Amino acid sequence: MSDHSPAGRPVFDPADRNPELAALRDAVRRKDWDAVTAGFDAQPDEDHRALASDVVSRQRGAELMLRPVIERSPSDLLARTLLADRLIKIGWEIRSGARAQYVSQHQFDEFHAYLRRAELLLIDVCAEDPGYALAWCLRVTTSRGLELGLSETRRRYDRLAEHHPHHFAAQQQSLQQLCPKWGGSWEAAHGFADACVKAAPEGLPNGALVAIAQMEQYLDVSQKSGTRVAETYLREPGNQTRLLEAAARSVLHPAFASAFRPDSPVAVAAHSAFAAAHCAAGRHAEAAPHFRALGDRATEFPWHYIGSYDHEAEFVRHRKTALRKG
Repeated sequence: MSDHSPAGRPVFDPADRNPELAALRDAVRRKDWDAVTAGFDAQPDEDHRALASDVVSRQRGAELMLRPVIERSPSDLLARTLLADRLIKIGWEIRSGARAQYVSQHQFDEFHAYLRRAELLLIDVCAEDPGYALAWCLRVTTSRGLELGLSETRRRYDRLAEHHPHHFAAQQQSLQQLCPKWGGSWEAAHGFADACVKAAPEGLPNGALVAIAQMEQYLDVSQKSGTRVAETYLREPGNQTRLLEAAARSVLHPAFASAFRPDSPVAVAAHSAFAAAHCAAGRHAEAAPHFRALGDRATEFPWHYIGSYDHEAEFVRHRKTALRKG
């Protein structure tokens, strides 16, 4: 059971539920570069560094702190990579999360311009340090956004995997590329998720890729054929079995609790994905262990794929049902 009350209002911002990320966010806001670098040095692994980068890059005006750092220290890999991440975020805000047919040509032009600026920074970082995981992870994202194709995105992921074979954040980005909405197929997306889970040691978060792939297909089916058809897809016995096996190998494995604190953003993201997939299928009892681990912590993704698309309302509603049934 989480040490947080499961009846509380869920906290979605990772910097509001994790003291290290809160300190990092505050350092960006006061433009304290030494504190930012110290915050990254304290991250336990590359997945947490990727999430820390996300916190930094979501701070409006972060580029105003990063550009002077790069001017003073042009060889600083972290500063250049964080600026690239910030440019990617700005570009994606311009594009919006809408399907391509609802994005204007002007939005696409601006979006691609920001991603190309990020690419120039990241290419140099990766050339100088071929094992720099954060830069390669971001290049998986820019490849997708610039529509460079499945092969190029996979090439970039493989370069990262040479040094960091179980990089959860990069695997999530690669999985997005493999979905039909980005030119892939469901066979490829589920196959990639399964392969990542089988290759990862037990007790790592990678099993959540199975849940994420199922939720992506659930959303696609829901938009095309309605929620009931999407729920039927999730309820297929094979999908349920794969989800349970993936959870047992990852977030519900004893080694996971030993390796990840409950407020770890990696743990929260992984448990949220499993809980959402079970709830969308109406299997609330199976979701209960994940809600107990989460307590009042949550992620917006993939709860905004469900029902009313109000992520907080959906999380609270399903958590109440799951804890009653589980």
